[in-house]
Amino acid sequence: MKPILQLFTLKRSYILSAIVLLTLVIFNFYGPYTGKFYFFKLDNYIFPILTLIHLVFLYVLWFKIKEDEMTDPQMRNLEYALYVILIVYIYKAFESLHVLSTYGDYEFHLLPGAFLPVGILILLLHFLLIGLTLLAFKYRKDRVGDYNFDDMNHIDSWE
Repeated sequence: MKPILQLFTLKRSYILSAIVLLTLVIFNFYGPYTGKFYFFKLDNYIFPILTLIHLVFLYVLWFKIKEDEMTDPQMRNLEYALYVILIVYIYKAFESLHVLSTYGDYEFHLLPGAFLPVGILILLLHFLLIGLTLLAFKYRKDRVGDYNFDDMNHIDSWE
């Protein structure tokens, strides 16, 4: 675990998380079977909306570390929402894996030349996002602290 933490420092993981999230938001509109972007499908907007929660969590984590603040109930709730979103990330990774696994089923059909390269890139980005999300949870625990509100007089820092 230590070499991973040395490779993905806090600053690098922030930047990489933002880049991966923005790239996956763009690829979320991409149809691998047709090679076209679909901006008028309503379900394509679910993932970008969920990534906003992830970006807010990263900002709050950065702010807490920068200002040397402790955890608060709002940050806890945000992290719990990110746990649910992590399940969506895992689902999207397996969905991408499923799409890639259907390549052999359509070998006699006309698939775009970018099907495999873009599909593999999307799959790798999803797995990278899952790892970076778990790493953000570890950084929160190591740098900001646990969620233990029973033994402190906690002041709401967001008011």
